[in-house]
This record gives sequence, structure tokens and C-alpha cells, in this order.
Amino acid sequence: MRALGPGSVSSFLKIILDVVYAAMMAGAALVVLLALAAMLFSVNPGLLAQVHFSDGEPFAQRAPVVVGALLAAGAYMAGVLVIVGALRRIFATLTAGDPFHPDNVGRLQLIGLMLAALELGRYVVWGVSAWLPGVRDVKPSFSLTAWFSVLVVFVLAEVFREGARLRREAELTI
Repeated sequence: MRALGPGSVSSFLKIILDVVYAAMMAGAALVVLLALAAMLFSVNPGLLAQVHFSDGEPFAQRAPVVVGALLAAGAYMAGVLVIVGALRRIFATLTAGDPFHPDNVGRLQLIGLMLAALELGRYVVWGVSAWLPGVRDVKPSFSLTAWFSVLVVFVLAEVFREGARLRREAELTI
């Protein structure tokens, strides 16, 4: 099986990324709706006066934590959507048989920045959640794998930059 062009592995992966992107968009819309609903119910706690968490605490007391968690989940999903969207555009160029398209360099750099931002956001959420009432067992950890992935993506961006440069030189050669 071929790696590039129509009917290749890259076109199959592009289809999978399209499905994941659509599912992530639906998930992000659901998280936004849940966050709006949680904010609405926290403003008027009488709407859910009978709703209690499993430990017996009323929803109204934990509503700010729930809203914050939903907003953090929404921000995380937005970051993943940016990454999947950039991957979709990269795989579109692979399916077209043009892996060293100059735009792929910027797309890979965007993916690297989003991976770094998601990892930093995870540290921020851990730091903030340690101070929130009702949040227990916050155990932050440093992920060497995540930071190594960020570095690998930036190195790949430079490899693609060099490939695009070599392709331009080859096009100019008679």
C-alpha cells in the first residue's frame, strides 16, 4: 500500500481525522452547553435545589468548581481541535502527494505550540484546583513524554522546512 496520494494510507488517516474532528466539534459544543447550563444554575440555585453530589453536598455549593472544570475541559478540547485541524490540513497535502508543502512547516509549529500550551494549561489547572473547595487528591506530575513530543514536533517542522527548500531548489533546476 502506498503512503502518499489518493487511496493511500495517508488518505485513510485523513478520513479518520475528519471523523475525530467532527466528534470533537460535537463534544466541544456539548461542553459549552453544559458550562452555560452550570453557570445558569449557579446564578439561580433554586433551579437545582434537590440535586446533590454523591457525598451529599448540594450542587449550588460546588457550582463554581463545576463551571471551572467545564471551562478547562472546553479550553483543552479547543486546543485538541486546533491540533486535529492542523493534522487534517497536513494529511490533505499528503493525500495530494505533496508532503513538503511550505504551509506544513507552520502547521507543525502550531501543533508544537498547542501541545506545549496544553501541557502548561494542565499545570495551571493542577495549581488552581489545589486551592478550590471540594477538590481532593490533586497529584500533579511532570510528563517528560509530553515535552519530548513537543520537541519532536518542532524538529519535524524543521525537517519539513528543509524538504520544502530542497523541493524549491529542484523545481528551479533545469
